[in-house]
Amino acid sequence: MTAATAHKVPPYRGLVSVSAMMATTMQAIDGTIANVALPHMQASLSATPDQIAWVLTSYIVASAVMIPLTGFLALRYGRKSIYLMSIAGFTVASALCGLATTLDEMLIFRALQGVLGAGLIPLSQSIMLDSYPDHERGKAMAVWGVGVMVGPILGPTLGGYLTEFYNWRWIFYINVPFGVLSFIGLALFSQDTPLDKERKFAGYGYAALALGIMAFQLMLDRGERQDWFQSSEIVLWAVLAFTGFYLFIHHMVFSKNPFVHREILRDRNFVAGSMFYFCVAMVLYTSMALVPVMLQNLMGYPVLTTGMIIAPRGFGMMIGMTTVGRLAQRGGDPRLFIIIGLSLTIFTLWEMSRFNLYTGEFELIWIGVVQGIGIGMTFVSLNLISYSTLSTRLRTEAASFANTMRTFGSSMGIAVVFAFQTRASQLNHATLSELFTPFNNAFNYLKPDVWDLGSAAGRAAIDAELTRQASMMAFTTDFQLVMIATICILPLLLLVCLPKNMMAPPPEAAVE
Repeated sequence: MTAATAHKVPPYRGLVSVSAMMATTMQAIDGTIANVALPHMQASLSATPDQIAWVLTSYIVASAVMIPLTGFLALRYGRKSIYLMSIAGFTVASALCGLATTLDEMLIFRALQGVLGAGLIPLSQSIMLDSYPDHERGKAMAVWGVGVMVGPILGPTLGGYLTEFYNWRWIFYINVPFGVLSFIGLALFSQDTPLDKERKFAGYGYAALALGIMAFQLMLDRGERQDWFQSSEIVLWAVLAFTGFYLFIHHMVFSKNPFVHREILRDRNFVAGSMFYFCVAMVLYTSMALVPVMLQNLMGYPVLTTGMIIAPRGFGMMIGMTTVGRLAQRGGDPRLFIIIGLSLTIFTLWEMSRFNLYTGEFELIWIGVVQGIGIGMTFVSLNLISYSTLSTRLRTEAASFANTMRTFGSSMGIAVVFAFQTRASQLNHATLSELFTPFNNAFNYLKPDVWDLGSAAGRAAIDAELTRQASMMAFTTDFQLVMIATICILPLLLLVCLPKNMMAPPPEAAVE
């Protein structure tokens, strides 16, 4: 059964779209904007490196736990009401973060920011889907995708600029005017959805899911710093995560009132799209996370220059998203767009696996642009597939579930590649060190004058260069692994079964 095709275009659609995307971009940027400001915040709040890391962890965990609840709250109390409360709460919490004077205050306000802002992305997706008829769904998802995907790329650049030229507190204050404008626009022009007063809250199911998500996120976030399963803390989080997910699955199978509507999980395309969503987020967000670290830590680029090199990737994403939006509006098959998008991504990951410490800025930029085009095409197409046959009344709840999968995938992928990068760097360093001996004629012939094994300064210079080269080798191996993982997820397209001409415009639209 296909989703209803009859659709009444709401008034002031443009203003609603702009207001919704303003809030979405604000929340998406906030997930990464604080990263580059942590050293300044650490000094200002008198915190240790491990303590200041909780500024990121508290936000991520709080947001991940609340995303699944968004769908139920919107059904029970109205999507508009919940969205306005989320914008207002997120804006106030942002201002409080900027005013924080102690670490405890900062952690509380960041967690509050995560809780209140968690619903912005899934609710905005639902609003965009309902604001456009089915044949314009590609355009809607392209506009929505710009905020969700480009936001994390611009976050570190904007955070670095504000921190360097103003103060770290401005990375939070900047949300206030945009939050106010978004609130006013949606309060005046958006429409509410019908309420479902009969739907009961499955407290047990949500508690189990929240436990699993919270423990899993903490395990991923704390794992690298605590040496993973060598730490009893990480083992505890792993056990709690397994317990929570097991109880949630048991609840979904046997409960008469499951937390997630079973009709959502019966939709083949939505389930396939969500699985694809998880896998794509796991492999694609990792490359976006690796590049800034590589540029700053190994190639010596300052924060602002790093941002200038990475920013064109966002323009590539916008090109990919808008292209798919236009082609889909004319009846294009999103599966073909996914194949093209992932092929471009695979090509760029292959090129990235050949990076070295002296790769030029032009090469870094054009590869980023092409990869952005591929990611943008894939992202919009996945959203088209996921909601192609899903009932309209389930969109908000489904959007919460899909964005939970996206969060899971990106968190897992980033944790895995950075853990591998650390271990691979150590192994590469040990392997390369074996070649640096007085008995290696090649070393004696090629070594610079500063590489003197007979002096402490010479050995330190050798070790520093070995560390750089070993880390670079680990990064390129990471890119190879991400490339292989991207290839492996292509067969998931076989699970998709789309209705014929699902994106074709109705006759009257085609005539116009």
